[in-house]
Amino acid sequence: MDLLTFIIIPTITFFIGVSGIIFNKKNAILILISVELMLLAINFIFLVSSVYLDDRIGQIFALLILTVAAAESSIGLGLLVVYYRLQGSVSIESINLMRG
Repeated sequence: MDLLTFIIIPTITFFIGVSGIIFNKKNAILILISVELMLLAINFIFLVSSVYLDDRIGQIFALLILTVAAAESSIGLGLLVVYYRLQGSVSIESINLMRG
């Protein structure tokens, strides 16, 4: 497989994540999954460019993004679980109606 294939696959994955956010504006969990898919595609681009350029900085950025994404998803899912227990729904419309 050549370099173009390794660039096209994460680009398609990134746009699948973007389309998941655009077409699904009602469920907060699916939006969170779409953001994680976009971050995974960015990681793959960093790793491919790191191998192609023979530079380790892309791998360091990929590890940094993975740690931030793991923290973001765990905090987001924790908040959504608590919100679901209180309200019975994780709909974006019900989140927008919160006071405070």
